[in-house]
Amino acid sequence: MALIPATILTGFLGAGKTTLLNRILQEPHGHKIAVIENEFGQEGIDNDILVQDSNEQIIEMNNGCVCCTVRGDLIAALTALAEKRNAGALQFDHVVIETTGLANPGPVAQTFFMDDLVAAHYMLDAIITVVDAVHGMRQLDQQEEAQRQVGFADKILLSKTDVADAAEVAELIARTRRMNPRAAILKSDFGKVPLDEVLDLRGFNLNDKLEIDPDFLKAEEEEHHHGECDAHCKHHHRHEHPHLHHHDDIQAFVFKSERPFDTMKLDEFLGSIVQIYGPQMLRYKGVLWMQNATRKVVFQGVHQMMGTDLGAKWGENETPQSKMVFIGKDLPKDIFIRGLEQCLV
Repeated sequence: MALIPATILTGFLGAGKTTLLNRILQEPHGHKIAVIENEFGQEGIDNDILVQDSNEQIIEMNNGCVCCTVRGDLIAALTALAEKRNAGALQFDHVVIETTGLANPGPVAQTFFMDDLVAAHYMLDAIITVVDAVHGMRQLDQQEEAQRQVGFADKILLSKTDVADAAEVAELIARTRRMNPRAAILKSDFGKVPLDEVLDLRGFNLNDKLEIDPDFLKAEEEEHHHGECDAHCKHHHRHEHPHLHHHDDIQAFVFKSERPFDTMKLDEFLGSIVQIYGPQMLRYKGVLWMQNATRKVVFQGVHQMMGTDLGAKWGENETPQSKMVFIGKDLPKDIFIRGLEQCLV
């Protein structure tokens, strides 16, 4: 039986997760979605209760969606939903998990890889993070959880842009891109967003598609170029922006090379950095050129859990190269870059 795709919906308190969720649940989109909420929003959902016991409350919506409020463990909730689906008691083809506003999405994501019963029924599709355009800058300054939610995201939905200052929105977009250059950013006021921008994103698939914001790459190259200037440099650097005074613990960097990797050296290095820095590594992904290989090698990970797979063959008109992105908390970029360079042939 095909695995059930699951989406984690996260975002800081008041960002608009529940508004988006209610919109998803109540629109006639033809999907049957099971939603696991660990806190109900203030907007009540008035429908018939199908099952109710001490641990969960399952409500069926008019459009066939299922809403499940869980007071217990996430693994138990996912397993119970899968059992009801297998028994024919419930029908759904996708799961959305809404975390609390103060939650770190990391342990929720790890559930899909660490528990055998969950892994047997579900595949993690993507992490969607809702960011409040009015209060987002202050939350990122003050709350590590807000930074983690941005760092883990496969897609970032900006809410309240209709009432936020346009210059502040632009600054917030630039900041979140620096923190997570692989997450697409979309505006979604009042939860208005096409469903295909939220579901079936395949953000956790091992594939050789690695989207990195091109402005981020350009800024990194500029930074590298200007970093080579010595103390006598007379250049005027025009890349100093007012938003650079925000120091975010969660930051990203990219490694690129047109020389192939030595397989054994890279395996050893990646294994060692995951052992040492795994708890600080939120998301990392790469498309790799390995020595004597005709196919791309794809890898990605969350904290200490890393997976690799063979990708497509290098195309005839394609220049083989490696490209990797690391997103984490206080990661020593220079150690990573130097170590990766030493793994090249």
